[in-house]
Amino acid sequence: MSYNTMYFMLMWVRTAPPLPLVFLLMIHGVSSDDWGVSYSRSHICALKDSTVIMSCSYSYPTGHQIKNVFWTKTKDKKDTEEYPDLSNDPEYSQRLQYLGDKQQNCTVRLSHVTLKDSHEYYFRFITDKPDGKWIGHPGVTLNVTGEFDLQVESPERVTKGDSVRLTCKSSCTLTDRATFIWSRNSQPLTERRDRNNELLLQSVRREDAGRYSCAVHGHHHISPDLHLNVMYPPKSVSVSISPSGVIVEGDSVTLNCSSDSNPPALNISWFKGGTFVRSGIIYSISKISSDDSGEYKCRSINEHGEKYSDAVTLNVMYSPRSVSVLMSGSGVIVEGDSVTLSCSSDSNPPALNFSWFKENETSAVGSGQSFSALQSGRFYCQAHNQHGSQRSDAVTVTANPCASVHLIASLEWKSIIDHIFNTIL
Repeated sequence: MSYNTMYFMLMWVRTAPPLPLVFLLMIHGVSSDDWGVSYSRSHICALKDSTVIMSCSYSYPTGHQIKNVFWTKTKDKKDTEEYPDLSNDPEYSQRLQYLGDKQQNCTVRLSHVTLKDSHEYYFRFITDKPDGKWIGHPGVTLNVTGEFDLQVESPERVTKGDSVRLTCKSSCTLTDRATFIWSRNSQPLTERRDRNNELLLQSVRREDAGRYSCAVHGHHHISPDLHLNVMYPPKSVSVSISPSGVIVEGDSVTLNCSSDSNPPALNISWFKGGTFVRSGIIYSISKISSDDSGEYKCRSINEHGEKYSDAVTLNVMYSPRSVSVLMSGSGVIVEGDSVTLSCSSDSNPPALNFSWFKENETSAVGSGQSFSALQSGRFYCQAHNQHGSQRSDAVTVTANPCASVHLIASLEWKSIIDHIFNTIL
C-alpha cells in the first residue's frame, strides 16, 4: 500500500465515524497486489502422447487459508456456476495430476496429451474468505502437435580440427523433458552426448563427415539429413602404374596420381627424380623408351595444404642393342695360338645368352660372352634376352703364314745345333 493511500485512510479514520476493525482488514485484503498466479512458461508446445508439466506458483493475502485449488480451461463462467475443475472432467481425470500444494506451488502434470488438449489453461484457487477467489489469467497456452519439423543447423564450412556445434530445431519449443537423439549415417551416436538440443563435435576429424539427423526420444519422427562436409588437406597420396606388370619398350604406360582430400585437389604435378615433367592427374607415355626409366612421384595440392606421394620406379625392359665384338690384340693368329673375342651389348635385363657365328655359316661355332678364335675368318656374336636378340657386326681374324715359316726354320737350326753339340761331347 502506498504512503499516500495510508495517509488518506488515517485521515479518513480520524474524521469519519468509527468502523469495525474487520472492515479495515477487508479493505487491505482485496488489494490485487497480494493476489496472483505466476506461470513459468506461458506457451508450451508438446508432442502427441507426451507428458506436459505446467509449473506455476500463486500468492494470496495474509490471513487467508486455501480451501480449494484446481486447473481449468474455461476463462468465463456462468452467473451461477464456478469454473469447472478439470480433475472432474472424464477426459482429464485419469491423465491430470496436481503436483502442487495449498500454500504456494500450483504445478500440474498432464500425461498422454492429445491434439484436443490444445487449449489455454488457468489455475484457480479459493480461500476461506468471502470473495477470496482468484484465477490466473492469462494462463498457459498448450499446443499439441502430432507432426513437427526438426531442422539440423551447422556451419557452412568445417575444417579438420575445428570444433562444431550442431543444433536441432523444431517448429515449436519442446518441453524441457524432451530428449534429443543424434545419428550419423543412420547409426545412433553413442560416443558423444548432446547438451539439450545441441551436439558438440570437438576437434573434428575426417571421419566425422557424414549425414546427421536428430529425433526426440519416444517419437518416430526424424529430421531431414544434414551433410557435414569436413575440409582437409591431401593425404594418402599414391601413384599407380598401368599396366602393372613388366613394361617393355614400345608399350603405352599410364601413371595415375590419387589422393584423399576435401575439396579434391585441383593441382597435380609430376616429377621424375627432382625435375618437374608434367601436370594433371594422369601422366600417359605412348611408345615408352628406356629413357623414360626412373623414379616418379606426384604432388597433390588443395587450398588446405599439399603432399607428395612416395616414389615409384618405372623400369623399362628392352631387347639387346648396340651389340659389338671386342678383339684382343691385332686379330692376327700365330700358329698354335688363338685370338680372344668378347661380346658386349646394352639390354634390360642384361643378356645372359651369347652365340658366336662364322660368317656364311649357319651353325654356331661357340657360346658365352667370350670366344677363342683358332682359325682365320670373319666372326660375329648374337646377344639374347627374353625380349629379343641382336647380332654384332663381323670382325676379321687373320692367320700369319710368315710366322709359321720362321718358326719351322728356328726349329730346324735348333736340331742341327743340338746334334753338333751332342757329337762333340
